[in-house]
Amino acid sequence: MLSKLFGKKKKRAESGGKQVLPQGEINYEQAKELARSEDPRVRKALAARDDVRPEILYYLAEDDDPRVRRAIVENEATPPHAHLLLARDEDDEVRAALALKISRLLPDLAEDAKTQVQELTLQTLDVLAQDQLTRVRALLAEELKTSLNAPKEIIMRLARDVEAIVAAPVLEYSPLLSDEDLVEIIVAGVAQGALPAVARRENLSAEVADAVVATLDVPAVSALLLNPSAQIREDTLDRIIDQAEEFEALHEPLVMRPELSIRAMKRISQFVALALVDKLVEKHDLPQDVVDDLNRAVRERINKEDAADPADEARKQVEALIAKGKLNEKAVSGWAKAGKKDLVEFSLAHMAELPVSVVRKIMRARSGKAVSALVWKAGLSMRTAVIIQQNVLRLTGSEILNARNGVDYPLSSEELAWQLELFNA
Repeated sequence: MLSKLFGKKKKRAESGGKQVLPQGEINYEQAKELARSEDPRVRKALAARDDVRPEILYYLAEDDDPRVRRAIVENEATPPHAHLLLARDEDDEVRAALALKISRLLPDLAEDAKTQVQELTLQTLDVLAQDQLTRVRALLAEELKTSLNAPKEIIMRLARDVEAIVAAPVLEYSPLLSDEDLVEIIVAGVAQGALPAVARRENLSAEVADAVVATLDVPAVSALLLNPSAQIREDTLDRIIDQAEEFEALHEPLVMRPELSIRAMKRISQFVALALVDKLVEKHDLPQDVVDDLNRAVRERINKEDAADPADEARKQVEALIAKGKLNEKAVSGWAKAGKKDLVEFSLAHMAELPVSVVRKIMRARSGKAVSALVWKAGLSMRTAVIIQQNVLRLTGSEILNARNGVDYPLSSEELAWQLELFNA
């Protein structure tokens, strides 16, 4: 231990005046004496000097006072093995300052630098990338988001972080993430709220766009549509349009999407508000005959909506069961097994205390997570959620969100509530 080399701290150092350290150069023996001072001002001033031997700086990296250790972090002369020590410091501010310093050192690591220096620096970076404090990891991600010199494994670790504030900068900007990396990360699941960052990437490939759309994450799909440099295949756009009727947040981004085909515009005009149809016409500078077709389609749609069947019979059947006090999980599960969608929707609307229109939006989204969140809000079991996914929505394979341990919801209550928030539920 360096403490044996330096000995115990002196009981008191003469530092009552403004001059904390002697002027001029400090020799090795003087530095040792000052490093043992009881006055933290003396030790901090010594820790800030760049003419002090590495072993003394390393000694001060274990100082009891975090202000001294912070000075060691900020000292350009601090040896790499002290950085690795400080990466596990108990003080959050020390580690946060180190995260900034180390990430900014990467571009300056000379190709002919000693292997030990490189290795210690990268080890320090790896420790910080796993720090328990989100702020430390977020600082690191923000500094490394455009880096070409950062280790790929560190970038992948940050991109997979459970906190969006950490993952998002790397997912949106890192040039080290390939299309294959991005698809792999999306399929595995990104931090809640971080997927729109992928959708905003410049020149996003069609393959990654497909992966984003497959998640049914409305904010991410909206960001994708608003990204003019993103490549979206025609069949992918068709899938978005298939789902968009139930998600008002996608209506305007769809209208504003550049280079829409006439066929796509006609489909969009079937469900967006009249004002958005006007905007669609204005943005895309359409010929008059197409404008007439769109306006006619809107009128037909409005007339059809006015004459729509409200499924009164199913509502009455559910209300009768409610009046008898017999609307329960057994009834809903039985209707679900029989594939009776209207009965299931009216039941869930009552039990979850949600408008039927919202329940229908969730069901039509055909998302295992969203429907499971709805069933959870209704106070029913995950087993019923699986039955509804299989028999009412006809989901198969990986589309189904299965129960954990056969009975439990696989998502946390926060994740389930967030799924419902997507539908304003």
